[in-house]
Amino acid sequence: MNTLKKLAYLCITAIVLASCSSDDDAAPIIEVPPLGAYENGVLITNEGPFGTGSGTISFISEDYSTVEQSIFAAVNNSNLGNVVQSMGFAGDLAYIVSNNSHQINVVNRNTFEAIATISTGLDNPRFFVAVGDTGYVSNWGDTGSETDDFIAVIDLLTSTVTATIPVSFGPEKMVVSGAKIYVAHQGAYGQNNLVSVVDTAGNTVESEILVGDVPNSMVLSGSDLWVLCGGKPSYTGAETNGNLIKINTATNAVSETLAFGDTEHPSGLSLDGSNLYYGLNGGVYEMRTSSNTLPQTLIISGSFYGMTTHNGMLFGTDAGDFASDGSLKIFDLATYTETQSFTVGIIPGGIYFNE
Repeated sequence: MNTLKKLAYLCITAIVLASCSSDDDAAPIIEVPPLGAYENGVLITNEGPFGTGSGTISFISEDYSTVEQSIFAAVNNSNLGNVVQSMGFAGDLAYIVSNNSHQINVVNRNTFEAIATISTGLDNPRFFVAVGDTGYVSNWGDTGSETDDFIAVIDLLTSTVTATIPVSFGPEKMVVSGAKIYVAHQGAYGQNNLVSVVDTAGNTVESEILVGDVPNSMVLSGSDLWVLCGGKPSYTGAETNGNLIKINTATNAVSETLAFGDTEHPSGLSLDGSNLYYGLNGGVYEMRTSSNTLPQTLIISGSFYGMTTHNGMLFGTDAGDFASDGSLKIFDLATYTETQSFTVGIIPGGIYFNE
């Protein structure tokens, strides 16, 4: 938090405290959140029970000495809504997407004070990215229809949806590359096999790239977009293998396809330095971005509901029984050993770094 923001915060705090120091017996008690309480650390989005209750956010400090649960509720005395799907950042703000409640809660990313709630113009929102002062949110629309999915365009200065971009069904995670947004179409409750390219200058879909079935995660390494496709699961009756696909973002052409085994369904692609990481068959695998073959030996045993890497560490969540508190485990990628474990909320899915 910069000096001007700190001064403004202190001024507001002084005014609030002064207003509470009158001689009136019924003077209100107003709690001011600690300055920058969540400025440095790991934020975990916990989905919460589906259909009932609320999802939450857990916070773990950068030095791992402090763990706080349900920080949005603690600061604002209100809930985030049902199924906290994901979170994204834009400047000093965090955008928390609640899928089943069809809303986004906007908060100060460092104090978690509520700023705004966006609920008009969303329908089963999934993931958020920002380009300048504009936000983009993938939406499934009516889950019973495969023709009404869209990307909501948000004016971040007013926290309002200003336009929608129709897209193929099942838009999920997005990656920003310059003025382009790459959208993975996992397929919602079905299965899709596309990555669409959104031109943010005109807010239109400029092209669709055919990839493998069920693209579930993407990372950008230089001008290469790596797309991990899980393949159709066996319960569909038309099982297909997973694929790791590389797309040249200069041409939007597939430059490499690495196929997994017939019944292998990888997920959770992340990037740390020049290494790719993903989960498969109860383990984590590591692959150099310069390699043209898939690794055969796992580096870490364990299956994770959510997984990412950051600064030489791997972070993985365990949802347990999907009804009680889950956990976050942290591994050192130099030694592939677990170094930390924390209890978090119900169905922990997203892992974000507030720096």
